[in-house]
Amino acid sequence: MKRGPLGGTGLEVSELGFGAAPLGRDPRGIDAVHTALELGITFFDVSPYYGRTVAETVLGKALRDVERSAYVLATKVGRYGDTDFDFSARRVTRSVHESLDRLGTGHLDLVLCHDIEFGDLAQVVRETIPALRALQETGLVGAVGVSGFPLPALAHVVERTPVDAVLSYCQYTLQNRRLAAWRERFARHGTAVINASPLSMGALTNGGAPSWHPAPAEVLRQCARAAELCRARGEDLARVALRFAVETGGFASTLVGAADPEEVRRDVRWIGEPVDEDLLRAVEECLAPVRDRSWPNGRPENQNPGGTA
Repeated sequence: MKRGPLGGTGLEVSELGFGAAPLGRDPRGIDAVHTALELGITFFDVSPYYGRTVAETVLGKALRDVERSAYVLATKVGRYGDTDFDFSARRVTRSVHESLDRLGTGHLDLVLCHDIEFGDLAQVVRETIPALRALQETGLVGAVGVSGFPLPALAHVVERTPVDAVLSYCQYTLQNRRLAAWRERFARHGTAVINASPLSMGALTNGGAPSWHPAPAEVLRQCARAAELCRARGEDLARVALRFAVETGGFASTLVGAADPEEVRRDVRWIGEPVDEDLLRAVEECLAPVRDRSWPNGRPENQNPGGTA
């Protein structure tokens, strides 16, 4: 497993990161974390929102007897339920202490403001990030960042206050590569980029997108056709998509959710195996009509704040 620097944070992360959102849904979750460590995955990302704190609790149990220097731990603040958002300094400070307790650690390597497009971006700039910087001075928090879906919202914050890292999901995949065009914009501000959900929340898998997937119907139809194309050749679209994102993205780390040790082994194996170039071209041609098609997420005013696109 390759490792590299997370921008200028001083952290070194594995090229494949462990997305802990599914932890708690599968009794093999703790084994999945241990398998990830054994295979060289050292970057773990979680949030109090995932499973309503269950994911943090399970991850904390899994890491309890692991040398703290052996992994990089990221969690989030600001989102606690489907409609429960609070980016106030008081709640953020309390949230960090609660996460420290659940995760059983004395410090967090990275704390991200979670899904900022659902909050007041001015508050994130003027109150949330300064609160995290204050915790950084105490040693409880290492790097500070933001996460979300609309790239203009992430850029809006990065361009107004120092941000160590951004976590963007579903924005660098076989179907949507918009994040690549924003990389230099973030880099100019010294902000590292973490890519998450390279399988586009299940749309780029042979199993297909879940019923709640927010992508336009045309996008999901083309993804389903790409999956059928892969099945006809005895291949899994997820393998093609994961390999593509890790190999071509060039991001500090690519996060994939897992709660089953076999899934972890499979993902690590997949990124080390070459993909049939003819198949890749065929999949890209299939997805070309919906390339870079996206969807709105969060408050309307945060889709392109200040015309930053």
